[in-house]
Amino acid sequence: MPVLAHEHQRQHIATVMQVAADSAAAAQAEPPAHAHDPVIRASWRRCVHQHRLDPTRMQPAVILPQARLREHQDQMEALLQIARHGLESLYNQVAGLGYVVLLTDARGVTVDFIGDLLIEPSLRRAGLYLGADWSEHHAGTCGVGTCISTGEALTVHLDDHFDATHIPLTCTSAPVFSPTGELSAVLDISALSSPQPKASQHLALQLVKACAQQVENAQFLHRFRHDWVLRLAAAPQFLDVDPDYLLALDAAGRVIGHNRRAHRLFAGAGAAQQGLAVPSAIGQPLASLLALQPSELGRFMAGRRADQCAVQCQDRQRLLFLRATPPPALAPAANGRVAPRQPAALPAALSALSAGDAALERQLERAARLANSPISLLVTGETGSGKEYFAKAVHAASERRQQPFVAVNCAAIPEGLIESELFGHLPGSFTGAGPRTKRGLIQEADGGTLFLDEIGDMALDLQARLLRVLAEREVLPVGASRPQPVNIRVIAATHCPLEALVRAGRFRDDLYYRLNGAHFQLPPLRQREDLGAMIDRLLTLVQQGTAATVSKTMLSADARALLLAHRWPGNLRELRNAMDYAHSVCHHGLILPADLPDAVLAATQPPAAQPWAAATVRDSAGPGQGSHGVDAAAELLAKLRQAHWNVSALARALGCSRMTLYRRMARLGIRSPNAQDGALATD
Repeated sequence: MPVLAHEHQRQHIATVMQVAADSAAAAQAEPPAHAHDPVIRASWRRCVHQHRLDPTRMQPAVILPQARLREHQDQMEALLQIARHGLESLYNQVAGLGYVVLLTDARGVTVDFIGDLLIEPSLRRAGLYLGADWSEHHAGTCGVGTCISTGEALTVHLDDHFDATHIPLTCTSAPVFSPTGELSAVLDISALSSPQPKASQHLALQLVKACAQQVENAQFLHRFRHDWVLRLAAAPQFLDVDPDYLLALDAAGRVIGHNRRAHRLFAGAGAAQQGLAVPSAIGQPLASLLALQPSELGRFMAGRRADQCAVQCQDRQRLLFLRATPPPALAPAANGRVAPRQPAALPAALSALSAGDAALERQLERAARLANSPISLLVTGETGSGKEYFAKAVHAASERRQQPFVAVNCAAIPEGLIESELFGHLPGSFTGAGPRTKRGLIQEADGGTLFLDEIGDMALDLQARLLRVLAEREVLPVGASRPQPVNIRVIAATHCPLEALVRAGRFRDDLYYRLNGAHFQLPPLRQREDLGAMIDRLLTLVQQGTAATVSKTMLSADARALLLAHRWPGNLRELRNAMDYAHSVCHHGLILPADLPDAVLAATQPPAAQPWAAATVRDSAGPGQGSHGVDAAAELLAKLRQAHWNVSALARALGCSRMTLYRRMARLGIRSPNAQDGALATD
């Protein structure tokens, strides 16, 4: 029997090599009746020419170690929870037929498994087990890998496999797509052997495809549970039971998600017929897909019979039945229209970060939903955009708010000390270590939140240690032999693109995926709609922090215009400093342009010097600095009086900017009487 097996393997290898050596013309030729499917032959050629696999080299299954498997599992934890029931249901249908059920991630690594543990050693050797890497570039043609490459459900049966090691197996796989069209996972049922021909797997293929669609739809409904969801079916009897198509809409009535069948129906009808790539329907208005306006959705909500909910596709070629589910923030009114409910109030700590910027408030609403989640958060944004404020607000909005919030600036701690600062150390564990045990910052955050600022500046060796902390939830102090458990929520922040650091080899990709449980991109201040309100808010905070505030400080219209026009490269930090400075130097409770920091004034100053300035005022002169300064002050004062203190009109007449004129007035000690009840600030 082993001799026959070896002969079978040799014949299989010869067949694979012959197909891989075919010319392009042969690849397009009509295959003989006994040949493998075109999809299989295309995969064999891909394995040889693209993946550089050797068909003569039989390779055992690749099983990842437990630590790396856990990393892959953690990255799709939410989907694993959603898919588990589907996997169990599928296994109950096929268990008696010798199948195992596998779920892999989009890279082909098996992250969940249900099978007969009595034959576990055989399953593990064959790669039908947790941690097995079934990507095509590792395992060759196989159910999972070829499904990932083609994006289609298929069966790879016996000698369809590229590697002769796998030719006893039969594997049937179906893709699971995300609500935005990307591949999320692959669902697979496989058996160690099958005496039947490939056609015997047709029922298995239908079962896997049906289960994959159920998982896909469950993932869709979970993700868009706070948005408009449209269920569509070709028959009214199945509309509320098993809809064919799912769409999610934003508040403006644009598509923000779809299941795979809806993607093909609405985005790919014409393209598929012409052999073109299927475009996405994401971003399309509802009216471009259905003969329906968003304002009419109230007529299709629960309470109406399904057969009365017909709607026509925009191409007028198909009639569907529609059931619309509004987001929790909306409720049906008595007239059938949709009336908004009062939105749930954001936690005060998060609400304080915005003064009305719509984009930022959407981020804050998402942060509020994740406040008590254990997943790590990655916060990115320009320097000074408020990343630490954001992290503190998430902590304050969570159940951990009574526990420590520990902030670590990974760029500020000297490289020689950061290890002991983070992880702690035992007495005498290294040169310079004190006589007492030192608790590290990670342990100080136990029970609370650890904020890792400028995480991109962390050394690679420390990244590996941090990864272990995140994976195992335990910390090993320097010099210790036993790790100590920690219960922390990690929020990391950086102003640089971590993806670029990963590509450059300066940041571990596994740590990046671990930290990036949810990503928040904070907008720069210059792009925020609430800049004016933030200026007022920070000015109020500055006054509240001043011990002796006689009267409320106000902003002049000209000063406000300059603040609004500034690009704020330092973002919130720069704005707070500017308001501190202006509040400190202004007179009589009114901030004029001359009271603003030079950086704000210089950024809006015309690049060329104005001819009038050199002729009338010496740059070196100031109030009381010689006759030139006195003459310049008198001359400018006369012009201002002649213009009735209309600074804008005088600036236009002199050919300079209003800001330049205000700076000149401040240098010469001239203040507008409008700012101080008719008094002039001249000595």
